[in-house]
Amino acid sequence: MKSDLPERTFAFAERIVRLCQFLESEGIVSSILMKQVLRSGTAIGSHVEEGQASESKKDFIHKYSLALKEARETHYWLRLLAAAEIVPRARLDPITQEANELVAILTTICKKNRD
Repeated sequence: MKSDLPERTFAFAERIVRLCQFLESEGIVSSILMKQVLRSGTAIGSHVEEGQASESKKDFIHKYSLALKEARETHYWLRLLAAAEIVPRARLDPITQEANELVAILTTICKKNRD
């Protein structure tokens, strides 16, 4: 069964880019946070893509573990953007939920493949 995770993480990265385009003009604090969320939010998909071409099970687990770390970090930054009222919570709720779901999916994949 083919996973839709590479496409899902790509779509997530696209949403992050669009969010950061909005944040870019919102001031210095927003700009600094934007760089953090842009880096971590787009890295999830790149690690998943690398994992798809892994050379071994160990390499696969390593790449997906990196994707998981980036997903958790992105979830953190999104929560901070909402808590600090830099972006309205209602606008961030869908993307924050997707980040949470990616964390859950990647956690399951990592645990399943470590056994």
